Amino acid sequence: MTASTDTAGRRPVPPGGAPGGWQGRRGGPDLTTGPIGKTLIMFSLPVLGSNILQSLNGSANAIWVSHVLGEAALTATSNANQILFLMLGAVFGVSMAANIMVGQAIGADDRTLAKKVVGTSTAFFILLSLSVGAAGFAFTPAILSAMGTPPDARAGAIAYLRVIFAAMPFMYFFSFVMMAQRGAGDSRTPFYFSLLAVVLDVTLNPLLIMGIGPFPKLGIAGSATSTLVSQTFTLAVMIVYLYRSNSILVIRPREWRLLIPDLDIVRSLVTKGLPMGFQMIVISLAAVTMMSFVNRYGVHTSAAYGAAAQLWTYVQMPAMALGAAVSSMAAQNVGAGKMDRVEQVGRIGALYAILFTGLPILVIYLADPWVLRAFLPGTSPSLPIAVHINSIVLWGFIPFGMAFIFSGIVRATGAVWPPLLAMIISLWVVRVPLATVLEPHLHADAIWISFPAGSATTLLLAGAYYRWGGWRKARMLSVRPSADAPDTGLGQAMMDESEAVTGEELREIKRSSPSAPNRPRSEAPAE
Repeated sequence: MTASTDTAGRRPVPPGGAPGGWQGRRGGPDLTTGPIGKTLIMFSLPVLGSNILQSLNGSANAIWVSHVLGEAALTATSNANQILFLMLGAVFGVSMAANIMVGQAIGADDRTLAKKVVGTSTAFFILLSLSVGAAGFAFTPAILSAMGTPPDARAGAIAYLRVIFAAMPFMYFFSFVMMAQRGAGDSRTPFYFSLLAVVLDVTLNPLLIMGIGPFPKLGIAGSATSTLVSQTFTLAVMIVYLYRSNSILVIRPREWRLLIPDLDIVRSLVTKGLPMGFQMIVISLAAVTMMSFVNRYGVHTSAAYGAAAQLWTYVQMPAMALGAAVSSMAAQNVGAGKMDRVEQVGRIGALYAILFTGLPILVIYLADPWVLRAFLPGTSPSLPIAVHINSIVLWGFIPFGMAFIFSGIVRATGAVWPPLLAMIISLWVVRVPLATVLEPHLHADAIWISFPAGSATTLLLAGAYYRWGGWRKARMLSVRPSADAPDTGLGQAMMDESEAVTGEELREIKRSSPSAPNRPRSEAPAE
């Protein structure tokens, strides 16, 4: 405890706060006032920047693998990356639950509780990441066999994926620390460390693949090793930075007792994280299933699909960044009781999604096949296949982007199950069965047609629930509108059991902590 920390464990901060530090009650920009359109754009840019960095990293890796090692190696990494996305998706919900709990503790102005959440979450993530990494390393061949990985790509996929599973503990913990910083109110620092990780990964990739200079020649395993080294190094530097900046997110030697898991916090991590993480798992499992369909048509079709999918990542970015922005804006406006403004955010966000998703699609349509040559040699038989795939699939990302906006608004109020149900129906009732039924007649085209069909279904369901559903009455947290936000007469917000961490759970966690202050009711923060 520093000299500026009071006896209740709460410490004031200068205006604006310190990166990764104690940010105060709001901890970020006020999204309840000002022009909605301009605010959406400005709020989306940092998120978009982080997404672009990660995708550039993946694209650079794919370029080096395909041009140096060939199509079989690209197919191997495409198959292995589907497993990686599944593993990261599985932990996403738990990371988000930790993020919410840190944010709620900071919003409650309770530093002691925030440190306890960080300690338990740190221990939980260390155990979880080590377990997943060890299990994945052991079962790599069985996983790839279940996916139907082509024989030409199997050996490379095993070598690549085993290194990725060795990196999994560092990747999991890196993700947790990044999200925890955002929960503490700092979004800039995660961007800077993402930039460092990407620069290291892109630089090391060719060096380790080809064995340039003093670096060993590792082939396809070199691409995965560059990820391992970059993530591990950046995580270490980030932790050092957080210690030196006196961040609330670090556990110092005198606080190691906080690493003993608190069962109430662990229960909240699991029970509240699973609904959010399950949607990522549903998406990843569908992607793995579609990859297994593609693999039936051989290495050229698989390589074409992998190259096209690299472009799809960039097409989805604006909508995903906008989705994060509308969720944050909606959450603050729900807390302020401005439900009319929430609906304006949804409408403007959907229009922006059409515009900013449609523009890159138009560019790709005009630039094919030249843009695909970044991932495939000009003489590759996979190139015309990739152009054909894009001609069918790309336009479907426009309804996907609109659905992403509507679902982001709905989830911000605490109604998490309807968006999850819409995703399950669109992927597992429409996309996968449609590809299965049409494949005997249309062959590979059945797979490509199923993508826009699933996206259109998602928009239909998400839009219908947004228009007529009961999400406007759902709430994540019991709060009162702030003094500077006029009440719209729609009442106080309440927590929905399906999402986040309830105020009652926070009180239970505080009661179970011997170091938690017992403040009079009049001094307790509004929940």
